[in-house]
Amino acid sequence: MSTVIKVENLSKKYTLSHQQSEQYTALRDVIANGVKNFSKKLLSPFSSNVSPLTDTQEEFWALKDVSFEVKQGDRVGIIGRNGAGKSTLLKILSRITEPTAGRVSIKGRVASLLEVGTGFHPELTGRENIFLNGAILGMSRADIKLKFDEIVAFAEVEKFLDTPVKRYSSGMYVRLAFAVAAHLEPEILIVDEVLAVGDAQFQKKCLGKMEEVGKEGRTVLFVSHNMSAVKTLCVGGVLLDKGDATLNSDIDSVITAYINSGSLCDSAGNGKFNCFDNVRVISNSKRGFITNHDSAILSVKIKIDRSQNLNCGITIYNSHDIPLLSSCMLDSYDKIACGLSEHLLELPLHIFHSGNYRVEGAIWDDGETYDQRESLCTFDVLRDDSKLEINGVGYRGYLKLPFKWHRK
Repeated sequence: MSTVIKVENLSKKYTLSHQQSEQYTALRDVIANGVKNFSKKLLSPFSSNVSPLTDTQEEFWALKDVSFEVKQGDRVGIIGRNGAGKSTLLKILSRITEPTAGRVSIKGRVASLLEVGTGFHPELTGRENIFLNGAILGMSRADIKLKFDEIVAFAEVEKFLDTPVKRYSSGMYVRLAFAVAAHLEPEILIVDEVLAVGDAQFQKKCLGKMEEVGKEGRTVLFVSHNMSAVKTLCVGGVLLDKGDATLNSDIDSVITAYINSGSLCDSAGNGKFNCFDNVRVISNSKRGFITNHDSAILSVKIKIDRSQNLNCGITIYNSHDIPLLSSCMLDSYDKIACGLSEHLLELPLHIFHSGNYRVEGAIWDDGETYDQRESLCTFDVLRDDSKLEINGVGYRGYLKLPFKWHRK
């Protein structure tokens, strides 16, 4: 297969400006400072030091010397945590943003779906935007007409086809935008996390279409925090971390590295002390990733300098930031021991759908919080390919009932 995307030493720098001023200024202070500065300007017209505000600038490298290649027909997942540089990379590949250094070589037409509203004119109808996007991709009106009915059927927006898209909901917008991008036959399809706006059934429909596009010999670049979706669709992956491409390999290796990178505690918390020492998920899986048929425990290490009736509670959130499960240590203990101690909690992975999960925790007594963290660690649960357990097919809700069915 020939190379269709070649990224060489790609870097992107942004300049951040920080304005320093008093934390709070009353109206009377603003007026008084204004009069004072005006008086100083009259007395010293050539002096510029009359403002209490100063600007400082900071360089921020969203990407640093990123290099990789993508072959024709590859389905590649771009993985990384928030702020890793994924969206910046896709914007450069889509010719939306210019790089600071390095170069990108692309062979073929590119269709991008980076955020809600990309490529659509809000005042035009859905019908008009389909033809507009096709023209942008270099297609003739006759070619667009051949695909028109297929696009409308996939997007399920027949009733609103002649309505300006500014009146569409975010879900309708994304359905139509994806249908246009996927059906107008680009050689390269680039899709960001925007599919998360759609419902579970539509996400499954989109993943199926992207897999079909890849099998037709076209190339797909896919960004998502849903590791199950990435594993299902992609065969290769690129892991970004703070602007660096730390790994370019098969998708299982990249997902394993990504999951392992999220095992440590956040360094900052709310409260008087830093009591959480280390929190991680430990499983019996030998494949490098966790499925909902593995066993796993949450290991919570706590360091306190007093032995008293402190309580520790954890809550598990899904990727939509909805709390699913919670547990407190004082349900099992009289008190938490002084010093460094480790506490293990069995995780009922068999009731989890595939997805990304976050562990929140707090340590407190009757009237005071000693430590509180929004994200002690994160973990991913992937579907077991040997079982038909795909979220949205046969299962609804955020968790599965753990009970067994019995024949009467």
